[in-house]
This record gives sequence, C-alpha cells and structure tokens, in this order.
Amino acid sequence: MDVKNFYLDIFSSQEKAIHHCLWLNFKYRIANIKFGVIHGPDNDWAVVEEATAIEMETTFLDILPENYSEMTYDEIRILHMDKEPLPHFEELLGEIATIDGEILRMILFYKISLEKLIRFELASRGYDQNHRWCGFKKSYEIWLE
Repeated sequence: MDVKNFYLDIFSSQEKAIHHCLWLNFKYRIANIKFGVIHGPDNDWAVVEEATAIEMETTFLDILPENYSEMTYDEIRILHMDKEPLPHFEELLGEIATIDGEILRMILFYKISLEKLIRFELASRGYDQNHRWCGFKKSYEIWLE
C-alpha cells in the first residue's frame, strides 16, 4: 500500500510528532476523533487520524505519554530552540517569555498555584471542560471543586 496517497502530518522528529498528536487529541476530544503516531513514508514520523490508520491497515505506535508531568528541562529547551514551533507551544512559551522576570521569580518564591489561577480564570468564563457554555454557577462548580 502506498502511504503517500493518504493525508499525513509528517515530522522528522518523533518528539514533535508526539506533541502535535497530543494537541490534536485534545483539540478534537469533543468530536471523539483520535489521532496517533505511525512510522512515516520516508523514515520519519506521521500523525494520522484513527480512521486513516485503519484504512491504511496500520496501528498507532504506543509512544504517547498520558500527560506532560514528566517533561524534562532538555525537552523544554528543544521546544524553545525549535525554528518552526507548533502553534500551541509557540503561544504558550511566548506568553511565559513576556512575563516580567520579577513576577516569575515571585511565583516560584511564594509557590503561587498556577493551576488554581487557571482554574479560576476558566470558571469565570462560564464554560465547561469541553468549552461548552454551562453558565457561571455550573462553571464554578466544575473548575473550583
């Protein structure tokens, strides 16, 4: 079977394919569309939708982490050095890079919970975990439990 006839997101780096795949799985979670990583057509890595993998008669590689809680400083360094960053990481790292250094040091010094700040912000928007409007009361219940 000639995989070049299928639409694939191709990456030369396994790590970048994994990052892209995790983002797509999160982005399309509501539609319940699953993505995975397979070996690409030219000794590279490809991210494909599950239906495409089935049509290609291949299975996803078992390489996706559950989350980013074990991310190392070396992995973060690679994200920072990427000349063509994935858009979601470019935005996230850009936001952090523009925060005043004293604010960042204060966050660490006083152990300000970024998770709680983010949860409060999301609760204040009135949407649930899947970005569906649920109203402020329900949103606060969801995010601030």
